[in-house]
Amino acid sequence: MKATIAQLDASQLPGEWAALREHVSRERSDLVLLPEMCFAPWFCTAPVYDETVWRAALSAHERWLARLPELGAPIIIGTAPRNEDGKRYNVAYAWNADRGLQWTHRKTYLPNDDGYWEANWYDRAPIEFQTFCLGELSVGVSICTEIWFMQHAREYGQRGIHLLLNPRSTPAFSNDKWLAGGRTAAVVAGAFCLSSNHAGRADHVQLGGAGWICDPDGVVLAVTDAGRPFISLDLDLARAESAKSAYPRYVDDSPL
Repeated sequence: MKATIAQLDASQLPGEWAALREHVSRERSDLVLLPEMCFAPWFCTAPVYDETVWRAALSAHERWLARLPELGAPIIIGTAPRNEDGKRYNVAYAWNADRGLQWTHRKTYLPNDDGYWEANWYDRAPIEFQTFCLGELSVGVSICTEIWFMQHAREYGQRGIHLLLNPRSTPAFSNDKWLAGGRTAAVVAGAFCLSSNHAGRADHVQLGGAGWICDPDGVVLAVTDAGRPFISLDLDLARAESAKSAYPRYVDDSPL
């Protein structure tokens, strides 16, 4: 399958959306991964929750989610702010040309420090890392910080995922660290690890861009930058299937 990663600047969204549409059409992408909550400026730079800002982010995402079919890709995955059962969450979605929008996973590991006051803005979800299938494609999502909790990459791999997807919003100074995490998660899961990230500025935070694609052995296949904000690659899903029986995935970690 052909998968597309992206870095997007929310302050330039209309123009970047048009450019992404053109890229997806030209590349004939099967799947597009969008950054974490990418249809509104990154608002977690503020340490205090603001209901007006939250509602504006909800509205912006509702409008843009309705436009997902414009990209022309059969599968689009990202995250959005969402109110559920009286709580606020950051929720992953999968849009499919046949079934429309599905909500798949709520973010459970929330940072709370400078530029990333997420635990102040929305609720921590229960620990539920479930795979989902789109046709024969098996996917696991780890939203941003969740990539560092490698036990879930291991669990995803044991359930046979082809793709481990990491939509994120991370700062430029930490790009090397995040890529190291993505490479490690790919090896642990025995799956292709893909990430898309915010770019530009959010208040005082310089967002990092640098989306990536890593193969099941942790080899970096592509990294986005300002000159190449969108990258599409053909991925051989059979490699993710065969990786499950190779080191270190085959090692028995069941309780004695």
